[in-house]
Amino acid sequence: MSREPILSVEGLRVAIPSPRGIVEAVDGVSFGVASREVVGIVGESGCGKSMLAMSIMRLIPEPGRIVAGRVTLVGRDLLGLPEREMRKVRGSEIGMIFQDPSASLNPVMRIGRQIEETIEAHGGAVGSATRDRAIDMLRAVRIPEPAVRARDYPYQYSGGMRQRVVIAIGTANRPKLLIADEPTTALDVTVQAQIMDLLRAMNEETGTAIILITHNIALVSRFCARILVMYAGRIVESGPTADVFARPSHPYTAALLRAVPRVEARLREGLTAIEGRPPDLARKPSGCAYHPRCALRGDICVREAPPEIEVAAGRTARCWAAELGIVWKGSAPS
Repeated sequence: MSREPILSVEGLRVAIPSPRGIVEAVDGVSFGVASREVVGIVGESGCGKSMLAMSIMRLIPEPGRIVAGRVTLVGRDLLGLPEREMRKVRGSEIGMIFQDPSASLNPVMRIGRQIEETIEAHGGAVGSATRDRAIDMLRAVRIPEPAVRARDYPYQYSGGMRQRVVIAIGTANRPKLLIADEPTTALDVTVQAQIMDLLRAMNEETGTAIILITHNIALVSRFCARILVMYAGRIVESGPTADVFARPSHPYTAALLRAVPRVEARLREGLTAIEGRPPDLARKPSGCAYHPRCALRGDICVREAPPEIEVAAGRTARCWAAELGIVWKGSAPS
């Protein structure tokens, strides 16, 4: 990446004790995000995407903890900050959009007041200026009649409008980084496009870096310049989205692409599911974690975990076949 990253994550590891053993929810993850960049993180449920986001925010639920690694925001070590300082970072320098707006909003507090509290908590404005700023934020996320709708409660908003409010709260203090965790879940296709257009406009106008966490491959294809593919707590492939989708270097990436529903393929062949099940993160397989589901696994895949291999400029993959330049058969989403 040519630009200096706003966020840099190096060797991050998160462990969660459980009755089954230690769950390695995030296992040696490293990446960076630059200003005005939109990076997508994809993978099946349980692969560690949301836990990675919570780790960056230092919001891992007990008894989980970060056991190794480094997270820096514009050169500032977030893992070394006292909790009081970290609370200032959340909501001001890093914004978060959660996938369920109903759970993120207080049902008995007016919408405008919820935005005002976020602004006040970080010294963004005081008095009437706070109210004006809250109304401006509602206008920015395209809520009609923002001065009037600021007095409404969440139940008076549609699902798409509630998600816009969550975006307004997450960006009220103009953060350097915005983490969007499944921001379009349970929204219809038209509203999904509106939400993503809104995020892209904010990214371009303010320079905010965005991490989009999703299982929706098509969204990543349209909105993210770079992609990180996660499996069993690790990034198994990364690179420019168009390049990765055109020539996947990891069999899991190719399997995800083949599983994207397409009308023409469904009529001919039906849906293509990924064989097997994701691994238990407390009892990961030996060697490559994907080998039990890989039809072309070899002995080395069972014995040894593959290192991160540079397959091209700006592209990496954790697959022994990547060293040989093998390109897996996928199908980029339209």
